[in-house]
Amino acid sequence: MRVFVYGTLQRGEPSHAQLQGARFVASAVTEPTYELVSLGEYPALLEGGSTAVVGELYDVDSELLARLDLFEDVPELYERKVIRIAGHHAQGYVMRRQQAQSAERIAGGDWRRR
Repeated sequence: MRVFVYGTLQRGEPSHAQLQGARFVASAVTEPTYELVSLGEYPALLEGGSTAVVGELYDVDSELLARLDLFEDVPELYERKVIRIAGHHAQGYVMRRQQAQSAERIAGGDWRRR
C-alpha cells in the first residue's frame, strides 16, 4: 500500500521512526485541492482547499499501515483517505475541518518551510 506523509512522519522529522520497515518511494506533491494547517507540534491535511501539499510517498505493508492508523488516532483524530497525488493516488491522513477550526494555515503547503 502506498502512503503519503506530509508532516512529522517525513524523513528528518521527529516521528519518522514510525515508518521503520517502510520503503521510501519518492518526494511528492498533492493536487492543489487541499489545505495544510499547523496544530503546533504537527500539521493536519484538510480537504477542500486550493493548495498543493508537499510530502513523501512510502510503500507499507498491512501491519505497518495498522500501526500508522493507531499512531494517527484513526478514526478519532484523523481519517485515512485516498489522497490525489499528481499522476496517481495514495492513502493519507486527513483531519475533519471542524477539528482544525482554530489552526493556522501553512500557505506554501510545506510543513518543513512553515
